[in-house]
Parts: sequence; C-alpha cells; structure tokens
Amino acid sequence: MLGYYFQLAWRSLRRNRALTALMVLAIALGIGASMTTLTVLHVLSGDPLPGKSAQLYYPQLDPQDLKGMRPDKEPPAQVTLIDGLNLLHARRADRQALMTGGRVPVQPDRANLDPFYVKARYTTADFFTMFDAPFLYGHGWSAGDEEAKARQVVIGRDLNNRLFGGANSVGRSLRLRGTTFQVVGVLDDWHLNPHFYDLNTGSFDYVEQVFLPLQTMVDLLLAHDGSTDCWGNSGGGVGNILPMPSCVWLQFWVQLDSPAKAAAYRQFLVHYSQEQHAMGRFERAPNVRLRNVMQWLDYNMVVPDDVRLQTMLAFGFLLVCLVNTVGLMLAKFMRRAAELGVRRALGASRRALFMQLLVESGVIGLVGGVGGLLLALGGLWLVRQRPSDYAAMAHLDVGMLLATFVLALCAALLAGLLPAWRACQIAPALQLKSN
Repeated sequence: MLGYYFQLAWRSLRRNRALTALMVLAIALGIGASMTTLTVLHVLSGDPLPGKSAQLYYPQLDPQDLKGMRPDKEPPAQVTLIDGLNLLHARRADRQALMTGGRVPVQPDRANLDPFYVKARYTTADFFTMFDAPFLYGHGWSAGDEEAKARQVVIGRDLNNRLFGGANSVGRSLRLRGTTFQVVGVLDDWHLNPHFYDLNTGSFDYVEQVFLPLQTMVDLLLAHDGSTDCWGNSGGGVGNILPMPSCVWLQFWVQLDSPAKAAAYRQFLVHYSQEQHAMGRFERAPNVRLRNVMQWLDYNMVVPDDVRLQTMLAFGFLLVCLVNTVGLMLAKFMRRAAELGVRRALGASRRALFMQLLVESGVIGLVGGVGGLLLALGGLWLVRQRPSDYAAMAHLDVGMLLATFVLALCAALLAGLLPAWRACQIAPALQLKSN
C-alpha cells in the first residue's frame, strides 16, 4: 500500500510543478540554513576524547592573597609552579600532567631551510598516555628523563616531514634555540578539537609540533605563551621569562579512572589547601574545583556565543519556511477536494487519505532534504573561508548527513499534518454533487 501512495504522490507533485517547486524550495532553504549552523555547533561542542573525557579532570586551587576575595569567587584557572610540582610528585592520580605552551625557534641542519618558529608544549611524561597521543615512531620520554632534565624531544608528523622527509627520525638530533635535542618520538597526525588541555593558547585549530620535558624548559628558561596571573608584588620572573612563585601560569590535568577516585582526589585537594594555609602560603580558606573535560569546556564557554545565536536564528528561519510550506500544502490539498471526495465515495477511509497526503508531504521533504544538503555544503564552504580559528573544522560528517534528511522529513511531515487533516474533513457528498 505504501508503494501505491508513493505513486500517487509522485503523480500529484508532477501535476503542479510550480507549486511543488515552491514547497521544495521552502524546505530546502530552511534545512540548508539550519544544518549549516547546526553542523558548526556540533563540531565545536563535540567531545575531543570520546570514551575517556569523563576520566580526565582539571584541578583548581586558590593560592591568592586576600585582596578581592569573595565567597563565591572561582579559584584561578591555572596553578603555580610550586603547587603544580607538589601535586605532580604527590602521585594521587592514576596519571597526571603538568604543562604550558610556547614557541621555539627550530634551527635546521639543512642549508636550504632557514630557521623558523613552531608551537611547542612543555609537559611531563604522562602527557602522551593520558591524552591518547598516537605515535608514528618511537615514544615519549620517561619520568626519570623528566627529572634529569633530559634534552629529549617529541615532534609532530608535519615537522618530521619538513626536516627529515617523513623518515623515522628517532635518535636524530634537532637544534632548538641553540640547544641540541635528541628526537625520541614522532607523533602521527593528532588534532584535539577543542584544544581543551590548554585553552589559553587557542581553543581550536591549535597543533603543537614540538614537545619538551617541562623541567628542561625551566632549566633552559624557555619562554612560554598563554595567560599569566599574578598577585601581591609580583612584577616579573626569572630573566622576565619564568613567572614569579606568586603567579599562576601552568595547566595541571589528572586521570582518575573511577568516581570514587575523583571524590578522593577532590578531598586531597582540600587537605592540600589546608596544609598550605597552615604553612602560611595560602591566605584563603580551601577553595577547590575538579571538573572533567566536558564540564571544563562548558565552564569556559568554549563554543562562541555567535555560533549559538546563528543556530537559533537559522531554526527560526526554518520555522518561517515551514509556515509558508503549510500554506502551500493547504492550497494544494484543498484544490484536490474533488479527487479526494471521489476516493472517499469509492470506499477509501479518512485514515487512508490522511496517510496518502502525509506520504506526499514526506516525498516533498526528501526532495527538499537533497536541496537543503546542497545548500548546507555550500554554506559550510563559505564558513571555511572565514578567518575564524574553527573555520577549517566546518565539515559535514555521516551523522550530520543523516540528520539533514531526518530533519527535512520530520519538518515536511509536521508541515503536512494540518493540510492533510483539513483535506480529509471534506464531505464526499458535496464534491460528488458539485461534479
């Protein structure tokens, strides 16, 4: 029976092509605008580490002085070097990583390559395992290498291609800011979006190509990028490179594999704050937070407000398109009153007519979905031309492709409910008499 309804729908749509084209166009415009903005929102608000983000937490402490203290004030978003190392060496988590970002000059051995800068990450040994960094060659450094301030480096695939032609460069030398490092690992293509573990250097499209041990960075006084917040009389740092002890400038992440461990770690942070308060380092009462990855992204409102606003406006436009589609369908169905009256007189039930008209609405939705998909692909191409840091991520995945047709079908069926119901209420006797 459904196949017969499809045949009737196709004949009806071909009979009045101008009206059909208007309905398809209305659906396509609404779906195209909605799916363009919804895809961007979907990409930006996605989970950067599916299956693991619930086990990664960002601890926060409050080592600041009493100036500006409020009961509801959030603790700083970063940690001092002293607190970061204390928490790291306490080893109360399954894994932990202390880090910051920077830029380092690369001095190639090849005569045809001039020195250039690359983005760097100064971190500790657990970083690569915690964040599931994929290695193409080699591995990361060990905790012992970290404590020994080893001159070891992990590089990204792009840098490896640029310097070593894509070959296995493990064991080779790389000169960074006048210091020679040994390559111990090469990462495969790895893009975490959002760049959740350090939102200070960039939320999207931020990829480091050099990874160095944090203690080595401190020993060599390498400059760091990102935010630095100080209090008291802090006015600088060691050689104006490393911040003062009363400055927060490092990110600290822990892996806690169960809710019980997360609760225990939160209590550990409270006890640590109480201990530092008793020693006179912390002037404030314990003020700690422990958020997992998705909670941290929500707290920092990583998704730009203009993207959310554009999505709401696009769905508002879809609603306007649906209202117009309802009017067009109503006009189309009511013009077929005589045909529907004859079918009723021949024994067709109102339910059968209602299903026939809904199938016709669904066909309009599917054709409109194809048009909407083409418009969405064009809209996403325009988004990728923008200078925003998230523009390059605007691509339609399989899930959003299916969502395009589901949304178009549901929208068309919703728009067809009222016209189909009205058309089925016509008395067949009146139509037969008028004919």
